[in-house]
Amino acid sequence: MRRHASEFVGRVTAKVRLPLDYSAASLRIVDRLIDGLRRGGTGREDVAGPLLGLGAYVGEVLVREAGAVWVDLPPGHLLRSVFTHPVGVRMPDGRVWNPLGRTVNRFEIGAVESLQTYFLTLHGRRTARPRRSGVRVSDRLSTSAG
Repeated sequence: MRRHASEFVGRVTAKVRLPLDYSAASLRIVDRLIDGLRRGGTGREDVAGPLLGLGAYVGEVLVREAGAVWVDLPPGHLLRSVFTHPVGVRMPDGRVWNPLGRTVNRFEIGAVESLQTYFLTLHGRRTARPRRSGVRVSDRLSTSAG
């Protein structure tokens, strides 16, 4: 999924300069891109590729900003049938979320399914830690223990 996100960002930013920097704030841009797809009047099937790229980007924001990791959902796994995608992201608290499905919801339902709000209200995300001289306290603790 990381590759999908990177390829999506490369395609989108090749033509238009967009601040897609994998930050939580950049999810506002993703919301606007989806609004543009919605205004185009096309169906979900017609924009399946861009939605996959956008969903991968949202998931990668969760990985980089919230401490999540991508997880493959094996065939027959309950979440795979609920998510309708073979992947999700596991948050630091162990919960598994569906950024690909949430992106589809944003397209189908609209602004009420904001991806920026999704990030800000997501349970289980890592909280910011105080920084000193550019190094997180948790980084110093983990390196000193080894």
